[in-house]
Amino acid sequence: MRRPTRDTAESNRKIARRTLVLGGIQLGVVGALGLRMRSMQIEQADQYRLLADENRINIRLLPPARGLIFDRTGVPLADNEQNYRIVMVREDAGDIDDVLSRLRRLVPLSPEDMERAKEEMMRRSPFVPVTVADRLSWEDIARVTVNAPALPGVIPEVGLSRVYPLGADFSHVVGYVGPVSDYDLSRIDDQDPLLQIPRFQIGKTGIENKLEHTLRGSAGTRRIEVNALGRVMRELDRQEGIPGKDIQLTIDARLQTYVEGRLEGESAGAVVIDLENGDLRAIGSAPGFDPNLFVRGISVRDWNALNENIYRPLAAKAYQGTYPPGSTFKMVTALAAIEDGQLDPEETVFCRGYTEVAGTRFHCWKRAGHGNVNLHESLKQSCDCYYYEICQRVGIDKIAEMARRLGLGIEHDLPLSAVQAGLAPDKEWKARTRGEDWRIGDTVNASIGQGYVLASPLQLAVMTARIATGRSISPRLVLAIDGIEQPSGAGDSLGLNENTLRRVRQAMDAVGNHSRGTAYGSRIIEADMRMAGKTGTSQVRRITAEERARGVTRNEDLPWERRDHALFVGFAPADNPRFAVSVVVEHGGGGSTAAAPIARDIMLQALYEGPPPLSAYPSNVRSRIRAQQDALESRVPPGAIPADRA
Repeated sequence: MRRPTRDTAESNRKIARRTLVLGGIQLGVVGALGLRMRSMQIEQADQYRLLADENRINIRLLPPARGLIFDRTGVPLADNEQNYRIVMVREDAGDIDDVLSRLRRLVPLSPEDMERAKEEMMRRSPFVPVTVADRLSWEDIARVTVNAPALPGVIPEVGLSRVYPLGADFSHVVGYVGPVSDYDLSRIDDQDPLLQIPRFQIGKTGIENKLEHTLRGSAGTRRIEVNALGRVMRELDRQEGIPGKDIQLTIDARLQTYVEGRLEGESAGAVVIDLENGDLRAIGSAPGFDPNLFVRGISVRDWNALNENIYRPLAAKAYQGTYPPGSTFKMVTALAAIEDGQLDPEETVFCRGYTEVAGTRFHCWKRAGHGNVNLHESLKQSCDCYYYEICQRVGIDKIAEMARRLGLGIEHDLPLSAVQAGLAPDKEWKARTRGEDWRIGDTVNASIGQGYVLASPLQLAVMTARIATGRSISPRLVLAIDGIEQPSGAGDSLGLNENTLRRVRQAMDAVGNHSRGTAYGSRIIEADMRMAGKTGTSQVRRITAEERARGVTRNEDLPWERRDHALFVGFAPADNPRFAVSVVVEHGGGGSTAAAPIARDIMLQALYEGPPPLSAYPSNVRSRIRAQQDALESRVPPGAIPADRA
């Protein structure tokens, strides 16, 4: 018999060792499985028994609390309130019609609500909760909870819903939220799962829309155990979401409500800007609307009432409306001519009531003319012929360049909906957009803010602020986000000659404080509060030669929509400016009669941080102003009155 060799014996030993190792591993695995089975079957038997028999775990999103919006002093402008609601999960409900029919006996639920809920459930995934009814009372929720076993798939919830305490006064600034729609989902590239929650509220306009991601926050999760009937057995785990960030605006709620009240009855826009840092203290657009109407979805009746109003309450006229700036543009033309070396401020131009240019007669507003006028007199009395003359020297391109330098014809970067850029036209613009050459008559029209020139009240306020300070002030609307202050809009020097700016400011001072100034009737009496400014009237219709020959029809004799726009821009105090203001009254007639008084009242309210003394007004208007102040003071929001004035 053959004896095994040394190599064979060694091989057998290796096989034996490997067999032992493999057997040990197998034994360990079997032992671990046995221990796990023992743990599941004995130690955790109660837990897994509950999860059996068609019970399952659902994970649901928890909407975070939306960030709040405050004014500069802490007055709430957009808040959250508790909202009791009923949601339904289609895959848990079974017979949807039967469940909705039972639910209707317990809570107010119209046939339209039921149909909408069914349509939404069919559009969504079967496991997505759909809101059936919201803003219910505690009694409604209690009845549903008691009857939960008979309402499979129905879940009472308490959440948060947006509310706007000051209503229409901030409708065009704060904006509003509304339920997310299929249209919203189709036009935004946002993968946030929160948007898939039916009727989840997102910003639609204003700050709510432009700072949506800042305000929205991040979703939390809720892990729940439900049985075969869809009834929630218990909550297994909850991870709260991250609330949205709070936003503090530069707007002063007290001043804003005053502005909105002062504009009441008009179709108008007004802006107040702080000259130290560019803070927008008020952005008024009249008429306004109640943003709370949109939170749950506005009714057809309310929508038609807003949409058919000829004053267009849905339009934010302060920054979306653009208008020919009229004579408020004359400072731009003058500065362009002086900076280009084409005009000496002391040089006079003779105004005889019209100027002939290329065979066309361009008229001054004063039919008899102003005689010889220099820069100072041309602004004080708003002579048109002066600007017809100097604009031909400097040309439209330099005028447009100066306009943009002063903040016109550009879109200011603000978190608001559809901020308009206006138009500071030049030769290249007309060739590109109209396919036509620029004509000298276009320059003449543009020199007094007519023709193609367009500006919003916001832009006019910025223009005035830059003239008053000589700095490139930029408007700032957001003061702080979660307590972190945002960059100032103070701006650097415009690089304009200070002596030239001083002459323009002095002429604007005379507009309101000299007896021959166009805004003298709307002056501020207090010497250290004097307001410098400029009136403007922009035509919306063409005056024919025949009408001019027989006498131009007065604005009050025309239909409202054919009347001139009224404008005013100003800053105060004239010697040490703190605020700039602009007012545009659509079809208001003359700037001196319709816009200047509003601007004066707003400016005084800003300067005094509340109702000014009657001594600041001309004596002939004090009785009217007293009644006006009493009426408007009642609009002041709670918490907006400083402690020393309460």
